[in-house]
Order: sequence, then C-alpha cells, then structure tokens
Amino acid sequence: MSGTIRKDIKVGLRVNIVQKQHQKTGQLTEGIVKYLLTKSPTHPHGIKVRLESGIIGRVQEILE
Repeated sequence: MSGTIRKDIKVGLRVNIVQKQHQKTGQLTEGIVKYLLTKSPTHPHGIKVRLESGIIGRVQEILE
C-alpha cells in the first residue's frame, strides 16, 4: 500500500520510510509511526512521519 494518502496512515502502523539523505538511493527504513508530520490530505512523495525510533522520513510502503 502506498504512503501518499494521509488517512491511510495511523499511529502504530508498521511502515517503510525513505529518509531525506537516502532519497537518491531509495534506501528504506522500517519502523512504527509515532507522529504524522504532513498536514495535507495527500503528498506525491509520501506522508512525512516520525517513527518511534525518532527517525523522520516519507512513507513509501505501509506494511500489514
């Protein structure tokens, strides 16, 4: 599932994000959503979140 629609992403979900410094390589980081940082309902590059580990990035995949 894509991470471009804010309503699909909830606190506590397991997701793959791409951090700012890894956008060129596409390296993904897995974690649990702690906060949603993007306020708009959609974002073409993914909704920005903070993981429980403190890492910030844009959601690329929602893991079930």
